[in-house]
Amino acid sequence: MQYGVSMELGLEGRVAIVTAASRGLGRATAEALSEEGVRTVVVARTRDALEELVASLPAPAIAVTGDLTDPELPARLVELALREFGRLDVLVANNGGPPRGAALDVSDSEILAAIEHNLLVPVRLVREAVKPMRAAGWGRVCIIASGSVKQPMADLALSNTARPGLWGWAKTAANEVAGDGITVNLVCPGHHATARTAQIGRMTNGPTGDPKDFGKVVTFLCSTHAKFVTGTAMLVDGGNVKGL
Repeated sequence: MQYGVSMELGLEGRVAIVTAASRGLGRATAEALSEEGVRTVVVARTRDALEELVASLPAPAIAVTGDLTDPELPARLVELALREFGRLDVLVANNGGPPRGAALDVSDSEILAAIEHNLLVPVRLVREAVKPMRAAGWGRVCIIASGSVKQPMADLALSNTARPGLWGWAKTAANEVAGDGITVNLVCPGHHATARTAQIGRMTNGPTGDPKDFGKVVTFLCSTHAKFVTGTAMLVDGGNVKGL
């Protein structure tokens, strides 16, 4: 019996920016993309971890240290990708989530910080990244968010506030760039074996995901085969969110 060849994702030679890539789901995504031949600009605050990541990736990569809340950083990242690799095809916008807190206990400053980190940061990244994608007529944007865009999580009021706002913005942006060959999707992880989930503690009694599997899901959404998948918030949570 003959079987078909394995699926070719059409990512060989493409270029991606992956933020918060030094560990956890961002790192797993950078690794999965690199395994498909994607050249990457990987971004985080910790230089040593980034350099170790770059040395381990099979495809060429550039490490950039920076604070994602710097409004000028997105433009610099896009400029670097274009200068060093000649193109930009993929953006994976990732950032750490806000701390735990009850809705009536979080302060104004904590709410504003959550909106800055988990709404404005990805919005700024997407606005800059789509410029060369529109010119090329092809692009993939994946924003790593949270299951809180679908179902509020107890004691995570800050995430429950900022993430749904990001989802509304991304859903709108997806329609605006669809005619340019660009897809925009949220990928919403549940409990995975990362430092982030260890920090905030287990929020559910459900299964624990493997970050490597998560990275492969994001990589598929960045592939040529996912051109008709846009404006979605894809849950990768082992069935934890119960809503229909």
